[in-house]
Amino acid sequence: MLQNCCPRNYEDVGVMSGAVLFIRKDLHVNDLQVEMLIGSLNLICLLGSALAGKTSDAVGRRWTMALAALIFFVGAVVMSLAPSFAWLMMGRLVGGVGLGYAIVIAPVYTAELAPASTRGMLTCFPEIFVNLGILLGYVANYAFQGLPTNYNWRVMLGMGAIPPFFIGVFVLFMPESPRWLVMKNRNEDAMKVLLRTSESEAKASELLAQIMEGIQYAQKNLEKKDLSSEGEGDPLKSKGEGTWGELIYKTTPSIRRMLIVGLGIQFFQQASGIDGTVYYSPFTFKKAGINSQNAILGATMAIGFVKTGFIVVAAFFIDKIGRRPLLLISTVRSTVSLAGLGLSLIVVEKTSGSAHEAAACLAVVAACSNVSFFSIGLGPINLVMGSEIYPLRLRAKAVGLGVGVNRLVSGAVSVTFLSLSKAITLPAVFFFYAGFSFMAVGFVYRFVPETKGKTLEEIVELFTIGSSVKTSTPSQLELGSGKTSPGPTVVTQST
Repeated sequence: MLQNCCPRNYEDVGVMSGAVLFIRKDLHVNDLQVEMLIGSLNLICLLGSALAGKTSDAVGRRWTMALAALIFFVGAVVMSLAPSFAWLMMGRLVGGVGLGYAIVIAPVYTAELAPASTRGMLTCFPEIFVNLGILLGYVANYAFQGLPTNYNWRVMLGMGAIPPFFIGVFVLFMPESPRWLVMKNRNEDAMKVLLRTSESEAKASELLAQIMEGIQYAQKNLEKKDLSSEGEGDPLKSKGEGTWGELIYKTTPSIRRMLIVGLGIQFFQQASGIDGTVYYSPFTFKKAGINSQNAILGATMAIGFVKTGFIVVAAFFIDKIGRRPLLLISTVRSTVSLAGLGLSLIVVEKTSGSAHEAAACLAVVAACSNVSFFSIGLGPINLVMGSEIYPLRLRAKAVGLGVGVNRLVSGAVSVTFLSLSKAITLPAVFFFYAGFSFMAVGFVYRFVPETKGKTLEEIVELFTIGSSVKTSTPSQLELGSGKTSPGPTVVTQST
C-alpha cells in the first residue's frame, strides 16, 4: 500500500473534469471561477510540497504519508458538503495542501525502500494509482450523472474521502524508510526494516553498509564540508537533514547538475500541457463537435482507460529498457499527437458532414494518443528520476522543490487553458503545447543520463564523477557493473 498515498488526489483530476459540468449548473459558476477551481489545486499544493520535505525529514516518511491522507480526507469532506463556491474553494485548497505532501513523499518513500533492480517499476506504482484514480473519477462521472444536479457532483467529490481513510489505517502497518532511519542514526531500526525487505541477513547487512557509506560519500564529495567538524569526526553522526540553502544558493556543481535534470523533467512534464488535455477533455471534445453529454463523458472515460493501460506498460519496461529511451519515445510521440490534435480541431471547424465526423474521431484518437505516450515516459519517470538522483540528506527537499516547479507549471496550464483558447483558438493552444513537447525531446537527449539498475548511492556518485572530468562517455559514467549505458554526458565542462 505504500504507493497508495496519492491516488485520491488524482482521482480528483478525473472527477473534477466531469463534476464541473454539474457544478456550473448548481452553483452558477462562470469560466473564471472554473479556472480558479481547477487550477487552485496545483497552486496551493506548492505549500504542501514545500512543507513535505522538512516534515518528512523531521518525523519520517511514513507519518508524513499519514498526514497527507488526513489533510486530503478533510478537503474531500468539505468539498462534498460545500453550500457555496467559497466553501468549495476552501475544500479544494485544503486538498491541495494534502496533494503537495503526497506527491513528494510517495516516490521518496518508494525509492528509499525498493531494491535497485525493481526501483523503477515500484516507483511507477504511484503513477499507476494516479491513473487508476483518474479512471475511477471518469467512471464516477458517468455513473452518477443521472442523479439530481444538486447531489451528483457532491457524491462524486465525497467518494474521495474513502481512499485517504484506508490509507491512514494501512500506514500503521508499513515500515519506515531504512535510509531515513540511518540518516537519524537509528541503524538498528534500519537493519530491522532491511531484514524484512531483503533476501537474506547478509544482503541486509550489505545494504546497510552501502547506505552508511553513501551518506559519508555525499557529505565528502557533494557538500564540501569538513567532516571532522560534525559529530566529533564521524560523518554519520551529523544532523542528517540538508538545508534549502544547499539547493538554492549554496549549491555545488554536482547538486546543480542533479537539479538541472530533476527540475527540467518536472517542468517539461507539465509544460507539454497534459493537464489541459485531461482536465478540459470534455471541453475539447465538445469543440470537436461531440455534443451529446453521454458521448463526451464516454470519450473522456476512454482517455482514462488508455492512460491507465499505458502506465502499466511503462512500469513493466522501465527497469528493462531504461528511463532515457522511454522518455525519448514519450516526448517524440506526444509532440506528434498534440500537433495531430491541433490539426484535427482545425479540420472540424472548417468542414461538415463525413469529413467533420472523421476529424472529430481523429481528435479523440489524438487526445488518447497524447495521454498514452505521456504515460509511458514523462508521466511516471518524473517521479522515478526525481526521487533517485539526489543525495539522502537533500532528497526530500529536492523532490519537494521539483514538485513545486511541476505544480506551478501545472497550475499555470490549468488556470489559463480556457482564456488562452479564447485568445488564440483551441487548435493554437495544442500547437503551443506541442512546441514545449518538442523542446522536451532535445532536453532529454542532451541532459538526462540512464540510471536503471544502480543503487541510489551509485546514482549520486554518477553525478559526482561527472564533475571531475572535462568530457565523459556513457561507459565512463557506468558504475559497478562494467556495462555501457546509452545516454548523454552528465556534464560538458570542467568544474
